[in-house]
Amino acid sequence: MKYKTQKLAYWFFALSMLLLTLQLVYGFIMGFARIDMQGLHDIIPFNVARAVHTNLLVMWLLSGFMGAAYYIIPEEAEHELVAEKLGYIQLISFALVGVAAIVGFHFNIWEGRKFLEIPRPLDWLVVVNVLTFLGIILTTLYKGKKRTTTALVLTMGLVFAALLYLPGMIWFDNQSIDSFFRWWVVHLWVEGVWELIMGGILAFLLIKITGVDREVIEKWLYVIVGLTFISGILGTGHHYYYIGAGKIWLIVGGVFSALEPLAFLGMALFAVAMYRKGEKRHPNKIALSWTLGTAIVSFVGAGLLGFAHTIP
Repeated sequence: MKYKTQKLAYWFFALSMLLLTLQLVYGFIMGFARIDMQGLHDIIPFNVARAVHTNLLVMWLLSGFMGAAYYIIPEEAEHELVAEKLGYIQLISFALVGVAAIVGFHFNIWEGRKFLEIPRPLDWLVVVNVLTFLGIILTTLYKGKKRTTTALVLTMGLVFAALLYLPGMIWFDNQSIDSFFRWWVVHLWVEGVWELIMGGILAFLLIKITGVDREVIEKWLYVIVGLTFISGILGTGHHYYYIGAGKIWLIVGGVFSALEPLAFLGMALFAVAMYRKGEKRHPNKIALSWTLGTAIVSFVGAGLLGFAHTIP
């Protein structure tokens, strides 16, 4: 760790692990309920467990992305994080929003939309929180000595993640229109900006672990970004088969959904190729195995298994 402000990332990592553990617990509660083991039904009904489970997924992923950015950006920009104390305030406020959402689900105070469970009052707090985070990251990049492709791709993914949260906050009385724009968040987050963020993080790790030249690794990153945009954006159409959108979306969505695994395949090949090309024998074998494993498993899970159920 080169910069003292990178310590902020560890707290986000700890929060992510806590939220992930809670998500697994609620997943088991739903699993037991599905096989008619309803011992907790009076305390945690299935619909409450599902809302908490999906909400925790989004929360721990965002916490992890933020923590990764707070660690990576100072090294890539060669500059300490600006407003470190504000970063800790942002961490605490983000955690409080998550707690408020979970408590609200349990006491039936509010109920969000499918896959976007956080209610509108908390949505605005999330927006303020994410804007604070982006302000710290962008200011650090602006003041830094370097602007690398890895940092720019990671930051671009984070900015798009913030922008694509906004369509999910717009209320439409028409259910078809509402569903049309809701998928802008649910699909384009996963098949678009999250892949950019993952690509940026993967490039950073491979540069540090393998010792391969940055130029070589970042050329691969351009390929992944291209595949993500081409397939992910138009692949949104595979969600539009039931809401009255034009039939062209059935064709476009189906074809480009079939191409979406290519971005994940690119990441897997990218990781393995850089590992084989690398001359540095990094002492942290766990970090190396985790990096390669993440790229490969994401292709198997999000790529192949995702492809299996996206053909409309």
